[in-house]
Amino acid sequence: MPRRSPRLAARAVILHQARLLLVNAYPDGMSDLWCVPGGGVERGMSLPENLAREVHEETGLEIAVGDPCLVNEFHDPASGFHQVDIYFRCTVRHGALDPAWRDPEGIVSRRRWFSREEMAGIRYKPDSLPQAAWDEGRILYDPLEPIVR
Repeated sequence: MPRRSPRLAARAVILHQARLLLVNAYPDGMSDLWCVPGGGVERGMSLPENLAREVHEETGLEIAVGDPCLVNEFHDPASGFHQVDIYFRCTVRHGALDPAWRDPEGIVSRRRWFSREEMAGIRYKPDSLPQAAWDEGRILYDPLEPIVR
C-alpha cells in the first residue's frame, strides 16, 4: 500500500454563553459521535478561510477565527488514513443555529450547543476537547489515536 501524506483539517472551537457548538457528522444517525465543526482544507486557501467556509457549510454561521488551541491527530491503522486537525478558538459574527439548515454535502446531520456538564453524557472526539474549549491559556497537543466511529 503506498504511503499517503496526512490529511489536514481545521476545526472551530466556538463557545457561546458557556456552551460549545458540536456537530454530528454522520448522515442518517450512523453514529452518536460528536465533534466541533470544520473539515479538510483546500489548497490555496488559508486555514482560517477554510475554517470559515466549512463552519458556514455545516452550520450556517459566519465566524471570526482566532488563535489555535489544540492540535489533534488520528489514524486508521487498517486503511492507512491519517489526519491532523488544527483547532482554532472562534466566535460567531453572524447567525444562529437554524433547524432547517442543511449541510450542502449532507455530512452534518445534527448541530447543538453543549455545556461542559452535558458533554459528560455524550460521545465526542477528541478526548481533550473540553479542556481545549474551557481551559484557555496554552495550545494542547492530543497525540495520535485510532479513529472512532
